[in-house]
Amino acid sequence: MAQQQPPPPQPFPRSGSPSPSAPAAPPPAAPNVPAVPKAPPAQPAGATSGAPTDNTIGVPGAIFPASTFLEAFDVGKGQRCYLFGTNAQYAEVVAYYKQTLKDGGRELFRSPAMQQFDLAKFQEQTMVHPPTVVVKDYAFGNADGYLYIDGTKQQRFKTVIQIVPVPGR
Repeated sequence: MAQQQPPPPQPFPRSGSPSPSAPAAPPPAAPNVPAVPKAPPAQPAGATSGAPTDNTIGVPGAIFPASTFLEAFDVGKGQRCYLFGTNAQYAEVVAYYKQTLKDGGRELFRSPAMQQFDLAKFQEQTMVHPPTVVVKDYAFGNADGYLYIDGTKQQRFKTVIQIVPVPGR
């Protein structure tokens, strides 16, 4: 019996993610019942088809210039989370946000490195997540980087950027 491979690591937790105990496949159809063709897989809840812009996010310079849009999803209370990947070095991305946002940010972790830049004050009544830009180093310890799979296309990114703007922007 072949061992099942673990799922690829996710850059940041997402609300509404399926639990690890969720069944991997639907139960088999009853005998003598014709099979129904499966619909194509749906986009993740709240995913967008087009790449956002600084205007969409509402923060000038929020999108690192050499980054690739990966996905967006709803985190609740009208807030969205946007994920970007880049092969620029972590230190270069952090320096960009320090200059662009005029904020030194704060180091969340040293190993692997993770830096957070606050965009606005957290309002518990209207927000689920603080408005932030978070930069994470996925090349730490000579790792291959964050594996992003889009259909049959695979791509690795040394650095992942998570942007959660103020709701309504």
